[in-house]
Amino acid sequence: MTAAPEPMDIAAEDPDRFYFYCRRRKAEDSAAEILTGLRQMPKSIPPKYFYDSEGAALFDRITALPEYYLTRTEREIFRKHGEEMAEAAGRGRMLIEPGSGSSEKVELLLDALKPDVYVPLEITESHLLNASRHLVSRYPWLTVHAVCDDYSDGIELPEALPDGQRLLFFPGSTIGNFEPDQAARFLKHLHRACGDDGAVLIGVDLRKDSDILTAAYNDSESITARFNLNVLDHVNRLTRGNFEPRRFRHSAFFNERESRIEMHLESLESQRVTLAGEDFHFARGERIHTENSYKYTVSGFRALAGSVGFRPRHTWCDPNQWFSVHLLEAG
Repeated sequence: MTAAPEPMDIAAEDPDRFYFYCRRRKAEDSAAEILTGLRQMPKSIPPKYFYDSEGAALFDRITALPEYYLTRTEREIFRKHGEEMAEAAGRGRMLIEPGSGSSEKVELLLDALKPDVYVPLEITESHLLNASRHLVSRYPWLTVHAVCDDYSDGIELPEALPDGQRLLFFPGSTIGNFEPDQAARFLKHLHRACGDDGAVLIGVDLRKDSDILTAAYNDSESITARFNLNVLDHVNRLTRGNFEPRRFRHSAFFNERESRIEMHLESLESQRVTLAGEDFHFARGERIHTENSYKYTVSGFRALAGSVGFRPRHTWCDPNQWFSVHLLEAG
């Protein structure tokens, strides 16, 4: 039986326009999840643990790197087709964004979509608060209900949200971080969250030349390597662990058969690490699997969305066909 989620704390910085909700995750729950992954063969750490405050800041730097085409290409799609997306999705809906980060991409669509309410969901509290305060200041007509929570296993929205049609916004090809069966399950969560009269606007990275893909995750400034290694520092804090990041190296490559980029941390020597009082041995060359990033075809993703009850309505792509944005209707 799944335990009931912890209740959300709520605070109103501006009772008319800005509400903040936070579900405090118990430290022992995070530690147990991390230990479970490291007991497996091969060892793994869930990618959500990339995002402490340092990891979130490093990811923002990654999105600006010349090799990392994803963010740049998706933004161009939004700039070029934003009005068309708003026309197709419908203006004035409640706009809900799981994994909102710094909310930069949503700013490309806010003036076109004109939502009555924006609901960012983000696991990193500092990022969420800074972005929400910025939006409240910049858009005097916008009400923000910010939710600090882990959305990866389901989207739990505050009961206090106003009624109205919903548009869920899930950019960045984060759907690619899920295994195919998990991606289908998460799409079901999106379907449930938007309701029968809602819709989803979702970004999906596409298959392309493997050299382009590999370079995007092995940048010349090694920011992605720092981002990957930073997960060990975060894990140390959550588990009273003693990982030494300098004894691991970043590894990322394209798995052609699975159509995914894989990110790993490879042990540079035989070593023992202690987490929460439990010892873990790493052989030289042994890897910790930290992330997958699946690359889809347009038809393959539309079929996946259709299999969980969505009706694919429209797809926008860049001229190179490197990235796609899909409007999915839940009706």
